[in-house]
Amino acid sequence: MKYTVVIPAAGQGKRMKAGHNKQFLMLEDRPLIVHTVSVFEQDPWCERIIVVANDDETGPMNTLFKKWNVSKIEHIVTGGQERQDSVFEGLKKADGSDDAIVLVHDGARPFVTEDHIHELVLKASEQGAAVIGLRMKDTVKKVADGVVTETIERSSVWSVQTPQAFQFSVVYDAYQKAEEDQFRGTDDTSLVERMNVPVHIVEGGYDNIKLTTPEDMVVAKAILKKRRGKGSENRTWV
Repeated sequence: MKYTVVIPAAGQGKRMKAGHNKQFLMLEDRPLIVHTVSVFEQDPWCERIIVVANDDETGPMNTLFKKWNVSKIEHIVTGGQERQDSVFEGLKKADGSDDAIVLVHDGARPFVTEDHIHELVLKASEQGAAVIGLRMKDTVKKVADGVVTETIERSSVWSVQTPQAFQFSVVYDAYQKAEEDQFRGTDDTSLVERMNVPVHIVEGGYDNIKLTTPEDMVVAKAILKKRRGKGSENRTWV
């Protein structure tokens, strides 16, 4: 199986309080975005990587990837105003046949595993759309005006992550329709759902965190240390 991955990395990451795009933050001895693209660089199923960056950061991103010998970068695309706009710009460069598989993955999630990627690719190839997620461990409550109104059945509630995987025509048509309707979704699969395409879930892992706050960087270093201890550092390092 082969796939293309679109990696949006154009956010400013204000909650990280770094003063610049968090993708350039150093995690151990290399930038966060390099950790993320390295997962796909090393995956033999990945044919090409499309990174979406801020207009003034496409040059620095290109320099960074050359420094770290990332060879699968096919395009570094200028992003849009919101994440949804940025992903669509990346999809426009994917140039896939209708049934080609394309993944969308957050630049700030450096710890997804190759096994989970492959599960998603196979599921999307069979079904059209798939997303990685986690079963909720905590009790989930619905709240209005600070008051609990309902306890939600936990077994039916999942927290979704990225990658999110699709047959190219499924996700491209969904993004095009959303643009026409001026619809804003919460993630890529929300655009596909409104096209009445079933989205299948693949159970992921708790290491696949999105680095959003300074506290997350502490957790990320602990995950790297744990993986080194298990001899799995090649999953995240070029």
